[in-house]
Amino acid sequence: MSRQIFVNLAVSDIERSRRFFTALGFSINEQFSNEVAVCVVIADNIFAMLLKPEFYSQFTSKNLCDAHSSSEVLLCLSCSSRTEVDTIGQAAEDNGGRIARPGQDQGPMYGLSFEDPDGHTWELMYMDMQSS
Repeated sequence: MSRQIFVNLAVSDIERSRRFFTALGFSINEQFSNEVAVCVVIADNIFAMLLKPEFYSQFTSKNLCDAHSSSEVLLCLSCSSRTEVDTIGQAAEDNGGRIARPGQDQGPMYGLSFEDPDGHTWELMYMDMQSS
């Protein structure tokens, strides 16, 4: 069986999140999207479920954190090239995100981090497997 992963994150504005992630080049699975959730397709088996806080709270009894001031998770996405890292990072910044850590060259690895409009940290990483 092939597994899928659904990363669930609380977001304050569903439509803003929809616009932000489509501007980064991701698609939306409308079958699992509505006024309280949007399903961002990151890859064939990887999805980000962006949920209004009141809907997110139905799945946990824990308090939600403010991702602008507390770290809840670091999400790292692989990229096919250094150019793709920079392109997605620039798209994030141009569409309401914030660069949290500018591009860093670490030998065979290159990456940067951005925060989405709700403060969730997304890392973009290219690994040159030929150099390792």
